[in-house]
Formats: sequence, structure tokens, C-alpha cells
Amino acid sequence: MTTESEPILLTRLLFQPLATCEDLAKHEISASRIFFGIAVWIGLIPPVFAFIGATIFGWQIGAVEPIYLPAPILLGISIAYYITLLFGFVTTALVSQWMSATYGASDSLGTHFAVVTIIGAPLIIGSITHLSPHAFINVLILVPFLIWSMSLLYRGLPITLGISREKGMLMASALIAYLLVAFVSLLGITMFLWTQGLGPELGI
Repeated sequence: MTTESEPILLTRLLFQPLATCEDLAKHEISASRIFFGIAVWIGLIPPVFAFIGATIFGWQIGAVEPIYLPAPILLGISIAYYITLLFGFVTTALVSQWMSATYGASDSLGTHFAVVTIIGAPLIIGSITHLSPHAFINVLILVPFLIWSMSLLYRGLPITLGISREKGMLMASALIAYLLVAFVSLLGITMFLWTQGLGPELGI
């Protein structure tokens, strides 16, 4: 595990998640390697898909006509999306590391970075739906990928962190609660900033 190149490690994280969890439980891996070698690159995928989709097809909510924004504004939104994903990645890993003391789990930051990468991989793959930025289609397609991520969280977290399934289920549930609160808070902050004139002007 520690001698694999980043492309090989990335492939295992994406397509052999549970096997990777078992390897992570036996080996130490650096947080910087996961973050700079994997997270910053796969984190680009959703914003790039969203930029391409919004540029070609526009944004569509319901049966109304698509909304098109100028390329500079779309680029700014995509960059903000990317920064938000990386911020969410780091904070989720830090919260997971903080929780580890309660559940007797490994406190290696690199391991927690890897766990977040594994559980986020299905959503990264599912973000291909951003190429058709229709709100209903995105929700419809991303729900199964979200369920896949949650399954990996409940199955992979106890393996990776070296704790019992019971403790793993409790810790995974606590992480999901944190993510739900963070998501709702992000929506609230976004709406507030938009109403204060910090969002783009929409023109149909």
C-alpha cells in the first residue's frame, strides 16, 4: 500500500474500496499524499462537469427554460464549488479524527483522509450527471450514488479504523449527522449571501 503510485492507489480507492480499507488498517499512509495526490484531483471532477454542462445546456429547474450565465460567472461558481468540496473534505476528516477518541479508533489523519476519499468516491463518479444540469435529473441519479457512499461508510469505516461493527455503526451515524448539519448550514449561508447580492444575477 505504501509503495503504490498515486494512479494505482486512486484506482484501488475508487474500484476496490473494501479491499483498500483492509490494507489501510494494516499500513500507515500520509495525509499529504492522500490530499495532494488524490483529493485535489478527483475534487476537480464535479466542478468541471458542472461548468461544461451549464455552459452547453444551461441550468434548468422544473419545466422552465434553461438559465444561461456568462462563462466568467460560471467559472467563478465552479471555483467556489471546488473550494467548498475541498473544505468539506478536510473538515469531515478532522471531525472523524476528533470522534476517533470516543470510539477507540485510529487517530491517524491520513487514515481519516483515506476514509473520506473512499466514501466520497461514488458521489464523484455520479457527478457525471452535472453534464446535464437539470435539478430533477441530478437528484434522481445522485440518490443511488449517495446510498452507495453511505453503504461504504458503514461497511468500510470499522475495517479501516480498527473498531467493532457496533462502534463503527455509531461513529458512521454521527458522521452522517454532522454532514447533514453542515449541508443545511451551507444552504442557509448560500441563500443569505445570494439575497445580499453576492450571487450572480439570473436572466432567463
